[in-house]
Amino acid sequence: MNDLRDEDARRDLGDTFRRLIASTGPISLMHFMGESNMRYYNDKRVIGGPSEHGGGDFITAPEISQMFGELVGLWLADMWIRGGRTEPVHYVELGPGRGTLARDAQRAMKRYGLVPRLHLVETSRTMRDAQLASVPDAIHHRDLSTVPMEGPILLVANEFLDALPVRQLVKTVQGWREIMVGVDGDGKFVETPGRQPMDSAVPEARRDDPPGTVIETSPACATIMFEVAGRLAAQGGTALFIDYGYTHGRSGSTLQAVKNHRKIGVFDAPGDSDLTAHVDFSQMEQIARSRDAQVLGTVTQGEWLQRLGIRDRAEALAGFAPQHREALMRARDRLIAPDQMGELFKVMGLAGPDWPDGAGFAEA
Repeated sequence: MNDLRDEDARRDLGDTFRRLIASTGPISLMHFMGESNMRYYNDKRVIGGPSEHGGGDFITAPEISQMFGELVGLWLADMWIRGGRTEPVHYVELGPGRGTLARDAQRAMKRYGLVPRLHLVETSRTMRDAQLASVPDAIHHRDLSTVPMEGPILLVANEFLDALPVRQLVKTVQGWREIMVGVDGDGKFVETPGRQPMDSAVPEARRDDPPGTVIETSPACATIMFEVAGRLAAQGGTALFIDYGYTHGRSGSTLQAVKNHRKIGVFDAPGDSDLTAHVDFSQMEQIARSRDAQVLGTVTQGEWLQRLGIRDRAEALAGFAPQHREALMRARDRLIAPDQMGELFKVMGLAGPDWPDGAGFAEA
């Protein structure tokens, strides 16, 4: 498909999709999600609390508390020290938001002698400007291909994989088909099975699933994981992928849309809402192992942060600023409580073949 750019980029994306569907027929759900998020992240101030000036549609862990970024930075410093203190070393962040995580991690790493070169992988001009305000010494990249190959990488991706487009396959009475997006008589977007057989794209163990079964995959996530794991195997280093998702295979759609901190219909506001899907961490682990990267483990965010000492860190900060104790404890609980971010969000650790195990991925 041609990219929806130039004059179309200035028009309502929903209308652009409708013209495209009228001209060529239904488009894949993966295409719809990819184009929608490209417009969304390029044009909007997307991250922030509902009470902040300018709002935002969602808030991420680094924006909730400095403790998150500090613990990430301390974890990376610990891995680098035990991995041999190799120089040069590169901090690489995928989808760095407003640069808050990079800034807080940089401050924590510096306390232990780790001063890596900062590389931020970001395509949005709006987000790049915000990142440079937080970490002015960062080098920007559109993708990983221009990140240096010499020296280990310390890579972080927080809430990055969930925004990459997913492909959904549905079992029909005729066999497996890709879920497409069409338009009904009222001009509303609707899901419809494609005509092209997709049985070959379904794992053999799932091909006999009953009609109505939906399988969700993300070729974009797989591509990123393949490249990162290959980098770790070739040049050493470690990586943290932090996102909401699951660790065992599942069926059904996880696609959702968020606008102004509330869930809305997936087709309600293309290009003006955040479309995300849960990450299949079991598949990501398989891909990493296929590239000879070391899988340190995948645990819940709550477990990982508690094992790294977030409770002690919250108490220490409250000791310095007792007037902020209530807010600090509220932020801590939001990051680790099972009914908030603690259970749904997972942390997956990877490392080069000769790098040490990572703290937080197993009981001490």
